[in-house]
Amino acid sequence: MTLDNRPVHTGGCQCGALRFRIEGALGRASICHCRMCQKAFGSFFAPLVSVDPTTLRWTTREPDRFQSSNLVQRGFCSACGTPLTYEAPDGPALSIGAFDDPTAIAPDIQFGCETKLPYVDRLATLPVRRTEEDEADNPYLSDIRSFQHPDHD
Repeated sequence: MTLDNRPVHTGGCQCGALRFRIEGALGRASICHCRMCQKAFGSFFAPLVSVDPTTLRWTTREPDRFQSSNLVQRGFCSACGTPLTYEAPDGPALSIGAFDDPTAIAPDIQFGCETKLPYVDRLATLPVRRTEEDEADNPYLSDIRSFQHPDHD
């Protein structure tokens, strides 16, 4: 919290070259299944949360941007490739996974469902394994040392 009791949210890219700070409430959190979001995130969907642009501050430098359509730009880190923003005429949205505490931002709506991949709704039924359970089959996992920026400034 800031001195005036506004919530503070921070985050950034995987390598730490880009960091952001939001002082104030976040907007609506969503998942977008449209094909552009799938490609921009290299994933099944894009988890995003809208933000008031007056509360968003890039504390290191601005992201690089790709004009993905006539109306939308997408911000990303050119050093590590982390997708960070969806910037439309009605304001920016940030990647939920880029926040230092993404557990606090739960999506409440899904968009672009006409292109949702047919198996997405079944993901929660897949068998699960923790990383340490894979070490027997993949011994190199025990030697991995993360170079990822920590989830804090």
